[in-house]
Amino acid sequence: MDSPSTASRHSQPIGAVAAELGLTAQDLHPYGHDIAKVDLSVLARPRRRSQTPRLVLVSAITPTPAGEGKTTTSIGLGDAFHRLGQSVCVALREPSMGPCFGIKGGGTGGGKSQLVPAERINLHFTGDFHAVTSAHNLLAAMLDNHIFFDNALRIDPRRVLWRRVVDMNDRALRNVIVGLGGPQQGVPRETGFDITAASEIMAILCLANDADDLRARLERTLVGFTYDGKPVTASMLKAAGAMLALLRDALQPNLVQTAEGTPAVVHGGPFANIAHGCNSVLATRLALQLADWTITEAGFAFDLGAEKFFDIKCTSAGLDTAAVVLVCTVRALKMHGGVAYTSVKSPDAAAVARGLPNLDKHVENIRHFGEPPVVALNRFDGDSDEEIAIVERRCTELGVPCAVSDHFARGGEGAVRLAQTVMAHAEKRSQPFHPLYDWQAPLPAKVLAVAQKMYGARSVIFTKAAERDLAEIRRLGYESLPICIAKTQNSLSDDPKLTGRPVDFDVTVRNIQINAGAGFLVVLTGDILRMPGLPRQPLAEKIDLQDGQIIGMA
Repeated sequence: MDSPSTASRHSQPIGAVAAELGLTAQDLHPYGHDIAKVDLSVLARPRRRSQTPRLVLVSAITPTPAGEGKTTTSIGLGDAFHRLGQSVCVALREPSMGPCFGIKGGGTGGGKSQLVPAERINLHFTGDFHAVTSAHNLLAAMLDNHIFFDNALRIDPRRVLWRRVVDMNDRALRNVIVGLGGPQQGVPRETGFDITAASEIMAILCLANDADDLRARLERTLVGFTYDGKPVTASMLKAAGAMLALLRDALQPNLVQTAEGTPAVVHGGPFANIAHGCNSVLATRLALQLADWTITEAGFAFDLGAEKFFDIKCTSAGLDTAAVVLVCTVRALKMHGGVAYTSVKSPDAAAVARGLPNLDKHVENIRHFGEPPVVALNRFDGDSDEEIAIVERRCTELGVPCAVSDHFARGGEGAVRLAQTVMAHAEKRSQPFHPLYDWQAPLPAKVLAVAQKMYGARSVIFTKAAERDLAEIRRLGYESLPICIAKTQNSLSDDPKLTGRPVDFDVTVRNIQINAGAGFLVVLTGDILRMPGLPRQPLAEKIDLQDGQIIGMA
């Protein structure tokens, strides 16, 4: 199927990867031989390619412990485009170390569809997560310092909103008391830690259009209130300049490659269940600037990351997609059909059929935005022909193209059929998507629109605390911001135990947080937490360094 010129490639110097995109050594800030940051001046140049660039979003059905392989599919799809002689660039998020050491493992793909160098990307990379953590915690330190020294702004310690962050799963830090130890150690108050991927600074970095926009967003970040109930921002603490200095290099997208040599821009890492779940606007624009096809992803299922991709990222940045790839697996459908995780490897066509309503709902969700869906059936060893045929028949009934992809085992070669299907069904000229809601609508109406259209909820219930938050948001004039719903990734509902396609359920909003710098309101539902914990046996127990090589992360 492939010609010699499109045969599988191996890792090559980052300069060669950059050259394929039309970049020169002057455009790069190298981090060793296989990683480089790309200077933002590249975005100011005229596009060198004549074809209209097209953006392909990869999302998935509701996650299960059996795995769906969204990142692996994104990488395999990019490699397949590359094999077919297409100009392509993959644009993905940076992994957080929390899941790497927790239960999920590395976030660089798997099998023969991986980013390289995987260990460096998973651990520290170019320091972007550290920069976000430092900038976030600098603001926290300056806030507490201001309160300690006379508190000229009259900040109410009981109404400080700004918590600290760390890029690690650590449940012991969710709720803490700072300032203990006497008068010289600060003013005691309750606070806590979130994971860096949930930091508003991470969201700001990923949504900023340039350095000036980054500064403006940092300056308007809301950190607390005075005793008179007036808002206190980072600009009032004179912190934005130093924060911007810490984020100078982090603002530049990172260039790496896949194991087959396909260019990949990896930048920013917000989670999709507790943040907006997309890579940076700058990285997406850079990929669109340099290639004809850009393959990107949005975290977790379509109802989480992809909804925010369209309603927050695309709406604010003026982006649009030519197609949406929905990843599913036979194993995940079995779990949605009631099969236990320990039994997903056993053939069970009836369970696959019972799990199809979850696939149906996500296809319906894509169509709510007016975008053309393509189903990617990520094949695992042991998937039977009968089980695969059930999924293919359902896609035919839904009028949705479906392609079985074997990229984990075969790399780009195994995803060629998927790539051809995407190319055949992608919009030749992107038609504007349809947002789920108008930003100017009342906040309850926006939440209801997402809950009913994306989740299939009956209604939305606001707790008394959420109603107080809503009143404060209206008083401060923030109600016209878009919403970023924080919800469990394990269900279409806000109850992680409800698999498949739940019906007759309500979504409960318990709090609403103002992210004025990022430019959205975080709507907390169910029991979602912004600081994950480690499992009973964290993956960190298996990770080691042997002969200079990191092992056990896969």
